[in-house]
Amino acid sequence: MPRTARPLSGRPAMITGAASGIGRSLAQLLSRRGSPVAIADIDATGLKQTASSLPGPVLTRVLDVRDAADQLAFAAEVREWLTEPLAAVFNNAGVAVSSSVLDAVPEDDEWLRQINFDGVVNGTRAFLPILVEQDQGVIVNTSSVFGLVGMPYQSAYCSAKFAVRGFTDALRQELRGTGVSAVNVHPGGITTNIARNARVRKDPEGRGRSHEQMAAEFEALTLTSPDKAAEIICRGVERGKSRILVGPDAYIFDALARVTPTHYYDIFTVLERRLRARAEVGATA
Repeated sequence: MPRTARPLSGRPAMITGAASGIGRSLAQLLSRRGSPVAIADIDATGLKQTASSLPGPVLTRVLDVRDAADQLAFAAEVREWLTEPLAAVFNNAGVAVSSSVLDAVPEDDEWLRQINFDGVVNGTRAFLPILVEQDQGVIVNTSSVFGLVGMPYQSAYCSAKFAVRGFTDALRQELRGTGVSAVNVHPGGITTNIARNARVRKDPEGRGRSHEQMAAEFEALTLTSPDKAAEIICRGVERGKSRILVGPDAYIFDALARVTPTHYYDIFTVLERRLRARAEVGATA
């Protein structure tokens, strides 16, 4: 099917997880382009900082995406706030857990699942009626490259992100023939606070690293800034893509998942060693 362009500039958008990272960058980018933005996050301080950085109209809401009723209430607020059709809903909020399956703490996995998957479902169900009534707009759900491949010590995260991918792909097919569409976003390594805010009980690899050390190692391997990620996502949405890969590493993950679906991790370990070596050289230069 031919792609249908979806203009975003100057048109209203809703973004969860907007207190930092990709969500904040999306809000800033769209606001600079003249879009009124409704932004939500559980982090009230970060949300206020994002709002103060925006040049245009903004509606803010402290929101726990796990709460389906509160998502519906927020959607009602956004509906009343709108002066023109809602162009895009970015279900972007997410968290991380790092643990082996053997040592997994069920409460941590459930916390992640409720935010990373249920939050997306709740946001979709809350805002989809607005878009369907308009017969225009796009649901943009943040999966991950870990929604393309399974990675060790990320079983909870991969499970939720694979679920987001499947949910959004199914929704896309249901919306065929309407003016509404659904998009999966698969970011690679983005330089955000997700690793620092993750739940980590102990080093899952048994190397004795602190949470801070593990976060620093993750950040040393990231290849894309939140601002760049926001640009890629908005460009992909506007061009009518149904699946947006964010960052050069996302294309590597995607290609390896297709070419070698059961042996990709062997190649990842080689690439990771090279990236770490390059990061160490850069740090000592």
